[in-house]
Amino acid sequence: MRLLQAIRREPVDCTPVWFMRQAGRYMAEYRELRKKHSILEICRTAELAAQVTFQPIRRFPGLDAAIIFSDILLLTEPMGIQVEFIKGEGPSIANPVANDADVAALKPVVPEQDLKPVLDAIRIVKRDLKVPLIGFAGGPFTLASYIVEGGPSKDYAKTKALMKTPTWPRLMGKLADAVASHLNAQLAAGADLVQLFDSWVGNLGVEEYREHVMPFSRRIFASLKGPSIHFGTQTAHLLELIRDAGGTCIGVDHRIAIDEAWKRLGDVPVQGNLDPNLLLGAREPLLAAVDEVLARVKERPGHLFNLGHGILPETPLDNVDAVIERVHSRTRR
Repeated sequence: MRLLQAIRREPVDCTPVWFMRQAGRYMAEYRELRKKHSILEICRTAELAAQVTFQPIRRFPGLDAAIIFSDILLLTEPMGIQVEFIKGEGPSIANPVANDADVAALKPVVPEQDLKPVLDAIRIVKRDLKVPLIGFAGGPFTLASYIVEGGPSKDYAKTKALMKTPTWPRLMGKLADAVASHLNAQLAAGADLVQLFDSWVGNLGVEEYREHVMPFSRRIFASLKGPSIHFGTQTAHLLELIRDAGGTCIGVDHRIAIDEAWKRLGDVPVQGNLDPNLLLGAREPLLAAVDEVLARVKERPGHLFNLGHGILPETPLDNVDAVIERVHSRTRR
């Protein structure tokens, strides 16, 4: 399996390709399913989550990995967080965390009991999957930002205020332990590797990250019993710290050239980093951008081709096909 070979920095016959959010709204099959079921219903039903996981694998047989269909906030529900998805707005938290008492009320997570549908979906998918399966969880800062702000945020004002109080490490400790348990349970259920999506950590400054987030991410990665990818967006200023926090492979978003990022990261596998917006446009500039990423990598071992963030809902399927074919054909050895 070339993706697992690449993450071990072993020789591969061509560069492996997968896409963040490769299962989702840009696919007609998924939209049809969503007419009958909410996101959370799909995530809480193993058979449906497995079905959605397979949708892009069946449509794009060139993909080199599947990623289990779930949502990062699913982990917070057994902790006592009440999550709802509002159409056009995203997740909404009915009982945000604001103080020590709220943190004390958060329950520990027992994955085989509390998140069984996710683990069962992994087991179902692994019966027939011919490529590696990726499990995942949200990073501790990203999860904290949602449950403190009550949903998505532009300025993270409440989160940053709480960060300066003794309540913060108590919250992050509970989240880190829950994330570590969930990721290890996914590996035990059959996931070949896992990705930590600390998607919004790029909104922090270097010292904020170093003091208030890095120790908890490091705790998670130190506990993992399998290979992992560590990903965030807008993290060019944090790359070395993210590397040092842990992860077998470091995900790089599209706001920094991949060769520049890799030079700073050093001797580690790197995932990335085509701008997902380019998939919305004309074929010629899209493929030129793919070629540019590959040229900057220069066949360096340990490259996992991906986007700088997730596939956008408006993405034409033919462009996804074109990127997969281009990467494989241009890197065939």
